[in-house]
Amino acid sequence: MDDVMKVITHPAIPVFNPGEVEYERSVAVPNLLYRFSRPDVVVQPEGAAHVQTIIREAASQGVAITIKNGGHSYAGASTTDKGILMDLVRMNKIELDMDAKMVTVQGGAQWGHAYKELVNGKHDGYIINGGRCPTVGVSGFLLGGGLSPFTRSFGMGCDTVKEATIVTADGRIVTVSDSDPPTSDKGRLFWALRGAGHANFGVVVELKLRVQKLSNRDGLVTAGRFTWFPKPDQMDSFMSTMNNFYTAKWPDQVTIDSSWLCDLQNKTSEIAVRFLVYYDGNKSDFEKLVDKNIKEAELVKQLKRRTMQEKSTRFLHETLVAQWSEEIVKAFPTNRSYSIYTSFLFKNNKEDVISQITGIIRSEMKEFRDLFGGETALLQVTWIHAGGQASKKKRSETAFRWRDCTYHAYIMLQWEEKWLERDMRGFLQRFKEKLRGFSMMGRAAFINFPDASLPQDAHERAYYGNNHQELRRIKEIWDRGHFFKWPQGVSLPPGVNAMSAANARQWMAQRMGTAGVATSGSTGERQAMEAEEEKSTDAPPAAVDEEALTDAMADRQWSQRSTKAPPPKKVFVGVIRGAMSEVPVEKNDVYSGIIRGLDDLGF
Repeated sequence: MDDVMKVITHPAIPVFNPGEVEYERSVAVPNLLYRFSRPDVVVQPEGAAHVQTIIREAASQGVAITIKNGGHSYAGASTTDKGILMDLVRMNKIELDMDAKMVTVQGGAQWGHAYKELVNGKHDGYIINGGRCPTVGVSGFLLGGGLSPFTRSFGMGCDTVKEATIVTADGRIVTVSDSDPPTSDKGRLFWALRGAGHANFGVVVELKLRVQKLSNRDGLVTAGRFTWFPKPDQMDSFMSTMNNFYTAKWPDQVTIDSSWLCDLQNKTSEIAVRFLVYYDGNKSDFEKLVDKNIKEAELVKQLKRRTMQEKSTRFLHETLVAQWSEEIVKAFPTNRSYSIYTSFLFKNNKEDVISQITGIIRSEMKEFRDLFGGETALLQVTWIHAGGQASKKKRSETAFRWRDCTYHAYIMLQWEEKWLERDMRGFLQRFKEKLRGFSMMGRAAFINFPDASLPQDAHERAYYGNNHQELRRIKEIWDRGHFFKWPQGVSLPPGVNAMSAANARQWMAQRMGTAGVATSGSTGERQAMEAEEEKSTDAPPAAVDEEALTDAMADRQWSQRSTKAPPPKKVFVGVIRGAMSEVPVEKNDVYSGIIRGLDDLGF
């Protein structure tokens, strides 16, 4: 009531300085290339209101924010050496509504949190179309498109998103959904978030997803793992088998990932291949499919021997959640090493093309052994099985562009001695130059398997194809000040300059007054861009000397590393009739704005 002083308590936004346990846990990364990453401060918001406050204050002060949800970015995008690291680790609530077949997920949840709800509820026969690794963040996975063990059955992970709530650059909490008109500002943002949402338009704080029902009536998953170590005299047969395997027409219910492994510690086999099997069905039916599509007797035998059928909840628990439960008790990442990545998107409709690709991989693995023999290092080429239902939608359906590829492949190089970085970067550059032309449109890469060395003028076309033009227009609508900015982010359209934070907020407020009005950038325009892209013959971007990147990030981070004690923090204690009350500690707190500003929330 207006005449009564009303105290609205609000939890403190957890803020951590260097040296504090939660700070060190948030900044720890498994990839030693980013070992000196030291943001000025770590914040761990507990809800959308916290996120809103942090963004408003950071934007007004021109302080950069880096978003972390799980910390699995191959290119180091979930870590930073300046500004604020916003770790969403405390925003991990899950609400499962089996009557509506819907799950609501907070922006910081990991897939293990979501799967656990199905397991605990004993909801056999149902799947959430999420990641293979339970410690991967839900929002990061879906915002990049999302490759699931069941992508072939149900489409990309982003295809199951019904609604998203996002805090935009001007501090608004906006909910967009599949019911928004596609050509409205909100409809376009919903389109963009499904495949190009990584730190480009705001911070996603909640997602609503459809729960999927397995096609087999018994609610079974047949799954397994087998690593094949072909003997030297089997290599011709091995190569023929793998070429046939990648060109086989597997039904949509079958997903078989494969990783080519060249582990320098293994001297018994030139190459090993690890197979991961996920099948929506029983073991008997799976074995018939193996007999039909694979001719190599030993591989047929082992795929049958190393797979078993189980209820879907047991599959989620034993294959995924048990692993997640073990990981969360560890304070810091284990098995830390140096690693670099790149990715490709391959179709499988031409056997001669596949045989060229596998021939290059085999040749490069031999070269790897010759160059780095005696070192502790690994070269891995992983083929993630896609296509199926994901390819049934038009490319213009979501911002995720590369629907009609059959395999999302990535190369990983991993080593332990920092002195090897230059040689490893040079090796990967030569390797990927040989494979890049086989990727879709001669340039395609997958944003969830990012390549940190892609040049500035190439990453948008590589990740989004011609969708990047529409994404830039949507960027102008929702982040006119270009507050959300990172090395591989979506840019503003050519000729459009970023506004100041204040002007951008005013511009956005005016635009929100006509938010329901349809704008340019229609679905028809996107479809036209598809046709243009198919005829595109533009030259690839100029090559980058990747060896020159050696130690660049670590050296910069080390030179910027501060040894000064951080200033004390201020802490929220509450809000009285729209005015904020604080416990002041020291007036020169450079991040006082991070923990100030609840009056802007309307309390």
